[in-house]
Amino acid sequence: MVDRTVEAFGGLDIIVINAGVHLDRSNVEDSDPVLWKETIETNLFGAFHCARAAIPHLKRRGGGKIITLGSGIGHRGSATRSSYGCSKAGLWMLTRVLAQELWQDKISVNELIPGPVASHMNTGESEVAKIDSEWFKRPVDVADLALFLAAQPLVGPTAQSFSLMRRDS
Repeated sequence: MVDRTVEAFGGLDIIVINAGVHLDRSNVEDSDPVLWKETIETNLFGAFHCARAAIPHLKRRGGGKIITLGSGIGHRGSATRSSYGCSKAGLWMLTRVLAQELWQDKISVNELIPGPVASHMNTGESEVAKIDSEWFKRPVDVADLALFLAAQPLVGPTAQSFSLMRRDS
């Protein structure tokens, strides 16, 4: 994917890592280890592979941006969402470690937490109604923050988490 992008556009300046599945909504005791592992592999290892593939191209351009799509659940946890929460907590740590590794290469790495968004994972506001006073977003509602992060100077914010959640994430 990264190589095809570089070939088509002559380089890579920004990568948005937006992997997300939530396959097991059981408590830990009742969870399916296969689904738990698949969630971690998609959400965390998928992000790792995307970042790893993009880094050499970003370095060749003299800098760039990596924006990871995190989750408030990765910061605060949520009962029956252990695999998703652990995968997103790992992604937040990966974001911080990458920022530490890449700042001298003028590559900033930040996390964007959109909060609940209408998608294949959240099909309606009723699924997030238990999140007190939360704003249920459309994908377009997240674009301005992503564009803000992409437009920051090469030596701009890094290792930061930017949230659209109404409540403290």
